[in-house]
Amino acid sequence: MNHHSKSRVIGILGIVLVTCVLGTPTFAEKAGKKVNEATRRSKDAATVFNEIMRAPDNSIPKELVDKAQAIAVFPGVVKAAFIIGGTEGKGVISRRTAQGWSAPAFFNLGGGSFGAQLGANKTDYVLLIMNQDGLNGLLTDKFALGGEAGVAAGPVGRTASAATDAQLKAEILTYSRSKGLFAGVDLGGTAITPDNNLNDAVYGMQAKDVLSGIAASSPAGVRIFTETLARY
Repeated sequence: MNHHSKSRVIGILGIVLVTCVLGTPTFAEKAGKKVNEATRRSKDAATVFNEIMRAPDNSIPKELVDKAQAIAVFPGVVKAAFIIGGTEGKGVISRRTAQGWSAPAFFNLGGGSFGAQLGANKTDYVLLIMNQDGLNGLLTDKFALGGEAGVAAGPVGRTASAATDAQLKAEILTYSRSKGLFAGVDLGGTAITPDNNLNDAVYGMQAKDVLSGIAASSPAGVRIFTETLARY
């Protein structure tokens, strides 16, 4: 190979190398995008919970919130996604600990029949995990509502006195909000799975560890969900 040919090859390799470097997101860029996604999820969940609890006559009874061992919020779940097998609903879950609410762990909601429950395109879902059995389910890789855990549509209003026996015994109480209408909804057959790609990116640990309360800190934007739960 003559000198001119060698120079040409080296030049081409240099262009390819620069293109690869410039075209590949850095670790910091990827981490930043993950934190932005986590912040958006937490803010959306906080907004949904705030709006629901600000309507005393049509909200989750406060005594149920006080008893809940964990609270999950999945904002803006698109119904059509479940009909065609698309993206799952995404949300956050915080657990009550001796120090207050844990940092929010990131979970997905999918499967089951709940996609056909309501006629709106987007629906917000709120789940109250009421006891240790329900909490234990969240610490597994996949948690089927109505399978491993008893689930019931939650009562709505100022007090929980109208709750049925089934609701009082349920491990998880479930709610939905669609087109401004807030009501208890049956989510039996739905599965909750941890989004550990996001949990690892934000906390360096899996969802079950975040919910145990060992996450020392979380990004400021993510803490809005925890702060919102503490307000109620």
